[in-house]
Amino acid sequence: MKIKFAELETVCGVTSKLPEHEGVEIAFAGKSNVGKSTLINGLMQRKNLARTSSQPGKTQTINFYKINDEFYFVDLPGYGYAKVSKEEKAKWGKMIERYLRNSSNLKIIFLLIDIRHEPSANDKMMYDWIISTGFQPVIIATKLDKIKRSQKDKCLKIIREALGCGKDTKIIPYSGLTKDGRDDILNVISSVVESEAPEV
Repeated sequence: MKIKFAELETVCGVTSKLPEHEGVEIAFAGKSNVGKSTLINGLMQRKNLARTSSQPGKTQTINFYKINDEFYFVDLPGYGYAKVSKEEKAKWGKMIERYLRNSSNLKIIFLLIDIRHEPSANDKMMYDWIISTGFQPVIIATKLDKIKRSQKDKCLKIIREALGCGKDTKIIPYSGLTKDGRDDILNVISSVVESEAPEV
């Protein structure tokens, strides 16, 4: 798959109505500072369409990026950032839940986990939450370039065991620096988009 066109089409806040459009939605979830914006920019081959920040918790909206005039990347607010108030966290949680439960176009969810660390309680909660909504998330183990190559398999095993993933759960290591894993992620996206395409 080649991404030839990408634009930020819709930004939804806490009280916003979810957009009504045609096209498969592919959502990205992960804790603050896990590299979500970096991944989305890397997939789109755009430097800063998805806003990156040195301040975790910056993304407080659900952002819909239209890709190739065909489908959407959906960037969900990062979770688990300590400096955000409980009230804000509750609002974000309700916003994410409303989207996961009500979007008829959502077909797959990528859950990003930092490969360097055992998944946190928030990561586990999000994984279980996604499962409860009927989706089987694809795990993206970010920041691959931050570990030695010899550590990769051990780190992936820790992620799988901590989340309680079954053997069928796909885990894709990804590096925002080298773009290792990009093609694997795009192949998953391509298969989802093609499977949802109307028959001619």
